[in-house]
Amino acid sequence: MFFSENLLWKKWLAQWFYILLFIGVAVNATGLFITILDSDGTLYASIAKTIAQSGDFVNLKVEGKDWLDKPHFPFWLAAISYKIFGINTFAYKFPAFLCWLLGALYTYLFALKAYGKGVAQLSVLFFLTAAHLVISNNDVRAEPYLTGLIIGSVYHFYIASREKKFSFHLIGGALLAAFAVMTKGSFVLIAIAAGFVIEWMVKKQWKQFISYKWLLAIVLIALFSLPEIYCLYMQFDKHPEKVVFGTTHVSGLKFFFWDSQFGRFFNNGPIRGDGDPFFYLHTMLWAFLPWSLVFYIALFWKTFAAKKLSQPHEYITLGNGLIMLLIFSLSKFQLPHYLNILFPFFCIITAQYLYQLQQAKMFLVIRGMQYFILFAMFALVGLLIYFYRPEHLVAAIAYAVVLLGISMLLFFKQDITDMIGKSFIAAAGVYGFLNIFIYPSFMQYQSGSVAAVYSNNMNTINTTDFLTASYSFAFYTKQPLVFGDINQLKSYAKQQPLLIYTTKNGVDSLQKTGFKINSSKAFPFYHASQLTGEFLNYKTRSQTLQQHYAVVVTAGE
Repeated sequence: MFFSENLLWKKWLAQWFYILLFIGVAVNATGLFITILDSDGTLYASIAKTIAQSGDFVNLKVEGKDWLDKPHFPFWLAAISYKIFGINTFAYKFPAFLCWLLGALYTYLFALKAYGKGVAQLSVLFFLTAAHLVISNNDVRAEPYLTGLIIGSVYHFYIASREKKFSFHLIGGALLAAFAVMTKGSFVLIAIAAGFVIEWMVKKQWKQFISYKWLLAIVLIALFSLPEIYCLYMQFDKHPEKVVFGTTHVSGLKFFFWDSQFGRFFNNGPIRGDGDPFFYLHTMLWAFLPWSLVFYIALFWKTFAAKKLSQPHEYITLGNGLIMLLIFSLSKFQLPHYLNILFPFFCIITAQYLYQLQQAKMFLVIRGMQYFILFAMFALVGLLIYFYRPEHLVAAIAYAVVLLGISMLLFFKQDITDMIGKSFIAAAGVYGFLNIFIYPSFMQYQSGSVAAVYSNNMNTINTTDFLTASYSFAFYTKQPLVFGDINQLKSYAKQQPLLIYTTKNGVDSLQKTGFKINSSKAFPFYHASQLTGEFLNYKTRSQTLQQHYAVVVTAGE
């Protein structure tokens, strides 16, 4: 059962959907070539680099030491990508980008099955331009993988739940769920199952709770997750003598099944936080731009009005969205990118609402909100051009002027469809501006990756970083990496010159410890993921910069 056909939306989508689809995918793809951002992204990229170079797909290591935090699946895909494309930025980000594309596909398929083609197409357009999804295709962590895997698993289980006989969709849902578990931990199963539990309770489908198919699904997920369980056992549980989190007898399996996610939620694991129950409510305002305000209206409508209006209704999107939002809000460990896995459901809720919208007064409200958002986004571009002064300034100004003209002139009708089209083009254009002009400019201050390029132009030499914790240097250098404390570094420097990427304090420590500095090159440093107004203002930027150094040393007598 679908929405009655909306001829206005049908005509508009027939004309514009594939054009906007191409634009949205292309804008997100621009993030594939931007230098990987410190620290999490370069840390994960470096772990996958070690796997690809060593051929060891079991043990996750950082700077030669055992590492226990995230499961293996994203590292395996990145390492395989390195084997195909070489160890570079594109190869690290490409598997995540494919999983994000998978998320767009499954968002379409789920909405198509539940609500019809029009809602499905609108959902995808919102998915392509949700701000934090675009950001995550640049700053790649686990979220692009999870976004595609979770909505994919939900889709297959949704089909299986509506088929009386055994369905191969059950296997597909279990396989994608297992991949998600091997990406983030068993906690993700709540994100997959929550919507179904809510729907079964609301519709009083109690037999679903004891259906053989869901028992089989649990067995299949456990079976497909065995590679992760095996690796954790072999690396940690089989070796209780290993020091992890500053202690021994650490169980990798216990960390995987409890501490890594449930421990964070209850704030009693080795990794803790300090949560704010309203964090995600205000984070959504920017993370789901340009659709965030419309989403809040749609969420209210979906929760309280849709059933009264006799709209076709499934509760999985609402259940998943609200339950997980509540769980995240109650957690003490909160980060903006955790919301990404909910965005496919939020996109469907928003599209479902707009597709049925008939009230002229509500359209006027939404139009006013969207114009406010567009003004804010264009103001951001103008402020960045004026205060930040990116490289290629003339090209950036020309881009902004053309974007403003296209956004104002391309969709000029005063109806809901052209308002959405205008919002899409403006958002995609702003994201493109950030990916083409701003983020690459930031990367000149990520001195670890810049120093690594410097090291690559030298004759073969061992390299390391000292006191910077810069995984970008470890990832981008092509020279052999060595690790250890200052005494171990001295033993390496006795054998051949050693290039050390370090801070000013690090240089002083090396000199005091007896290293002979043969050459030194300074690089301006600023942590690009921790932006401040002082850094963004070209007049005060120099005051925020530190100096990091690439020094070539030998061991003194």
